[in-house]
Amino acid sequence: MFTGLVQGKGRIDKCENRGKETRFTVTAPDIKDYVKGESIAINGVCLTVETYSDSWFTCYASKESMSITNLGNLKPGSKINYERALAMGDRLGGHIVSGHVDCLGSVDSVRPAGESKIYRIKFPEEHGKFIIPKGSVALDGISLTVNDCGPDYLEVNIIPETQGQTTISDWTPGYRVNIETDVIGKYVQRMIGPWTGQKTQDKPQSKVTMDFLREHGF
Repeated sequence: MFTGLVQGKGRIDKCENRGKETRFTVTAPDIKDYVKGESIAINGVCLTVETYSDSWFTCYASKESMSITNLGNLKPGSKINYERALAMGDRLGGHIVSGHVDCLGSVDSVRPAGESKIYRIKFPEEHGKFIIPKGSVALDGISLTVNDCGPDYLEVNIIPETQGQTTISDWTPGYRVNIETDVIGKYVQRMIGPWTGQKTQDKPQSKVTMDFLREHGF
């Protein structure tokens, strides 16, 4: 589990492509005490440390991870956001982030707002139900507050500190961004789906209606 408070900008040193899978060698300047098997989020994607030295670590990305995230666009020299997993007792300054990307979005526009910048991100409409005004979203692993949203877009306000500490200042229209929606919202939707008539991936629409209840004596 992560918080979406990016620890810094790292760099991809090597990409070893094996079919549709890839093993990355990553430099993360502020990490020195790696633990084999620990989780580190790269652009918001939870990956596992395999080997390491004082200045780099390797991690493996499966076919699934490569197909639904922007990891496939990385190449030697690419900048990335990184975050180590949350430790017990740490401050939860962002929000609960699992490191499991829901979909890819696309930067639609960037406009100035004082010292801040406002980014509009377009995404597949089926994910719009999990995006709410003033709610939380993780974009390339960055915990952000949704300023405005619609069925297939959201807007976030990026302050100078976030611009300087993450890769977001390099994003331009067309950039493909990893989106993880609020995990709490997803669990709530899953639990109440059968009672609201909503369909989930493996659960058909509920047949319990007011007419059904009246017919059976309720």
